Amino acid sequence: MNKAKTSSEKSVSTSSRTMSLLSQLEKINVDSVLGEADNARYVTSKILHLVQSQEKTRKEMTSKGSTGIEVILSTLENTKDPQTILNILNILIEVVSVGGGRRASVLVTKGGTQILLQLLLTASKDCPPNEELMVLLHTLLAKIGPKDKKIGMKARINGALNISLNLVKQNLQNHRLILPCLQVLRVYSTNSVNAVSLGKNGVVELMFKIIGPFSKKNTSLMKVALDTLAALLKSKTNARRAVDRGYVQVLLTIYIDWHRHDSRHRYMLIRKGVLQCIKSITNIKLGRKAFIDANGMKILYNTSQECLAVRTLDPLVNTSSLIMRKCFPKNRLPLPTIKSAFHFQLPIIPSSGPVAQLYNLPPDVDDVVDESDDNDDAETESEIETENDDDKDQHFKNDDIETDINKLKPRQELGRPIEELKMYEQFFPELSENFQECDLVSKEPKPFVPDTNLGGPIVVPTAGEEHSAEANQATKGVALKESHPLLTEEYNRRPAFLELPKNDSIKDSSLHQQNDERNVLPSCQCLTQEIVKGLDRISLQNSAKNDQYYGTGCVIKKESKASLTTLACSKPCEHTSPCGSSLFEGSSVQLGKLCCTGVDSEEEDSRSSSSGEQVVLEVSDVSPVHDCDLYIEMVKTTKSIPEYSEVAYPDYFGHIPPPFKEPILERPYGVQRTKISQDIERLIHQNDIIDRVVYDLDNLSCSVPEEADVLKFNSKFESGNLRKVIQIRKNEYDLILNSDINSNHYHQWFYFEVSGMKTGIGYRFNIINCEKSNSQFNYGMQPLMYSVQEALNSRPCWTRVGTDICYYKNHFSRSSIAAGGQKGKSYYTITFTVTFQHKDDVCYFAYHYPYTYSTLKMHLQKLESMHNPQQIYFRQDVLCETLAGNSCPLITITAMPESNYYEHICQFRNRPYVFLSARVHPGETNASWVMKGTLEYLMSNNPSAQCLRESYIFKIIPMLNPDGVINGKSTVIIMVTLVKRMYLCMAAASKRQCGTQMLMLPLVM
Repeated sequence: MNKAKTSSEKSVSTSSRTMSLLSQLEKINVDSVLGEADNARYVTSKILHLVQSQEKTRKEMTSKGSTGIEVILSTLENTKDPQTILNILNILIEVVSVGGGRRASVLVTKGGTQILLQLLLTASKDCPPNEELMVLLHTLLAKIGPKDKKIGMKARINGALNISLNLVKQNLQNHRLILPCLQVLRVYSTNSVNAVSLGKNGVVELMFKIIGPFSKKNTSLMKVALDTLAALLKSKTNARRAVDRGYVQVLLTIYIDWHRHDSRHRYMLIRKGVLQCIKSITNIKLGRKAFIDANGMKILYNTSQECLAVRTLDPLVNTSSLIMRKCFPKNRLPLPTIKSAFHFQLPIIPSSGPVAQLYNLPPDVDDVVDESDDNDDAETESEIETENDDDKDQHFKNDDIETDINKLKPRQELGRPIEELKMYEQFFPELSENFQECDLVSKEPKPFVPDTNLGGPIVVPTAGEEHSAEANQATKGVALKESHPLLTEEYNRRPAFLELPKNDSIKDSSLHQQNDERNVLPSCQCLTQEIVKGLDRISLQNSAKNDQYYGTGCVIKKESKASLTTLACSKPCEHTSPCGSSLFEGSSVQLGKLCCTGVDSEEEDSRSSSSGEQVVLEVSDVSPVHDCDLYIEMVKTTKSIPEYSEVAYPDYFGHIPPPFKEPILERPYGVQRTKISQDIERLIHQNDIIDRVVYDLDNLSCSVPEEADVLKFNSKFESGNLRKVIQIRKNEYDLILNSDINSNHYHQWFYFEVSGMKTGIGYRFNIINCEKSNSQFNYGMQPLMYSVQEALNSRPCWTRVGTDICYYKNHFSRSSIAAGGQKGKSYYTITFTVTFQHKDDVCYFAYHYPYTYSTLKMHLQKLESMHNPQQIYFRQDVLCETLAGNSCPLITITAMPESNYYEHICQFRNRPYVFLSARVHPGETNASWVMKGTLEYLMSNNPSAQCLRESYIFKIIPMLNPDGVINGKSTVIIMVTLVKRMYLCMAAASKRQCGTQMLMLPLVM
């Protein structure tokens, strides 16, 4: 207890003594009495002793509300006594040495930088200058400089910029003095103007006098000198000066020397400092050329390979890799033009936009690569962009601070004249149906009794609530906001073409009285808790049944273990391609030997006998709606711009979904760096590169290699996308995707066929003309592969495959024409390695599960033939024809009226509309699979689906972009205005209900 009390008293006494000394020092500054220099010297020495011995004193001087720093700086500014100045500098160094950057920031905010620079300028006038004073001044400036963003400008204005440089020139052998001077020069050089000014005064040449070959002496000085040189060389003027004097070769020689002698890796920071200097020089074109001429690629490649075994040397490997990638000569993408290999002549060429720009290019313009250097102006461009961003911030308006809730409410009045809306009458034939000849569920008319819960919303649980056990959590789904005007008001506002036909039975006075008493529109019904719970348990696929059979028309038995040759078609096949089979040509269908799956005649008979019977689609027990023969018939009516004459086996066979959740692939450490190194080897070991074209859409005469060890490629089928393939090494291929039609970019979706492989060999595939700066392939995503051999063995599945998968920037230059006018852009590479399980198999690779336009047509036709017309109203119309001549389907799904009685038909026609659309971007095939599940769910006899049909009319456009899907594109279609027209049509149609009802369905894929 006595010890604690003693400690507390000692702390109080120390604090009070520090404050007392600061008060004395402040009084000395105010009085400025002659002869007070001794007192100031004494007081500052006492404060220095306390600061050196007590951390509490240091905290107290920089705490909020304390005036200690102000008193110290005021004394430093006013005193002329050398010892007092040295004491104060030591005090400030002790204060900012610990405690992070906060204490240095306090010193900067109190004006310490300006006072120190002024003191430096005064001390430099002494001849010779006080060495101890210069060491302390530069040490303190080096500590607070990083916290003062304007220290470079302050030093230049005060004329203190060259003082440190002159001290280094005059004291090259005095390492104690030049070390803090170099630290200050490094801080000054962060300002580009200062770097140029120092460069003109010979600072670059001076640095190369300090740095040198391997030596265990003065390594700290070597490290600081390299950091200062790297900062100076960020200026393009200094970098050019270094190149002109041959310093690139000097830096490479120094790096090799340190690499060879530093066997225990104790001086990694010095080796990294040399690499940082090389990195700064190679930011300019002259520096990259000098680096290549000095054999820098081979030097850094060999040294980095030697460092791979030591994990702690990864910073050296990464920096070397960055330099080599930057200096790798920009190559031209091996294409005659970046425009698509296919062209479609538009009936009307737009006057502006990317399509117009593409059409207006002169025929002799090289649109693949730019002639100018891509990185010379990088520094200037970045500065300009920063200034522009600042200007934008000044004029920025905070429009998003508050949201106008009224904008979210549906408009209750028609936004367009009724006469203009009549043009969309053709898309709503259900509103003019009288159902007099329909075989409805109820034969006899029944009086219409409105539901008491009509005013409540339908609440559908979302996927996130799938595992919720509480019934009240189901109400957290998407609630449908509706307006329920009076029936009479709604009826009076409706356009003439939407009015119901009047008959004699409707004129009954009692019926009119019944209409007057009804004050709520019978539009929707609330889902019970039982239905909501059942909705969460819906499964659109039954994996157990998928293992037994697949599809309605294509049956694959598990007993079938025959090889590809034993399943050969008994009839000769005249039309076969080297890489797959041509399934149709014109109106005739030719099946290759791999396509004959041997469907049993009994299955065919049972299928044909059951086709006439009415089948009700049960979602919980549904099998994949796929019919091989029907798919071929759908393909015959599909119009593609390249006029495809082949069918991909996965689209013909179909596939079953995986019975498990797809895991995320864990990428091994360093795989991306390894792939980049292998690309760099192409330049270093050019004799090992085969560089042979094995597939080319631009050259129809390109012959297929006959060698047994060369893969065969093909993409001439619906939704396929592969333009060119180049064999780089024996088992490595560069793949180039085709851009969108009438475009020169958008490369993401791929779908191609590979054959002629061997087992036990890892084949590397590089897709080299990707455009996005990053990809999910860097975070565990894998490409999909479909094996025909596996399909014939009763396993028709798309599987995630590939190892060593990564996505990175490559050395192929992207022209400014394709990059929207931006120069210096590069393409990116998707690389993956696959080891095939079967020899001479036919395999397909895709970005995501393919879903073709012909598959959609087949699916819709199967749904139409399997639904119950007594319960479900299903109608398939054509929204419009695409420019290529394909129809864009428009699907209507709702419940049939309970009877043909007027009130039931009235309820039918006044149901709210729900508009659903998918596949506006053709490369996003997952949207089609979600839409497939949605359609199957809405067509099922599940109670919740039936309730939705009775409450809404679903208008569905399952594929907004048929031409893009057919031709294997990623984003755009033949002309973007086509999609705009579809959206306008939907928007105009939604005016009948004064707002579109949106719905999120619980889909289990």
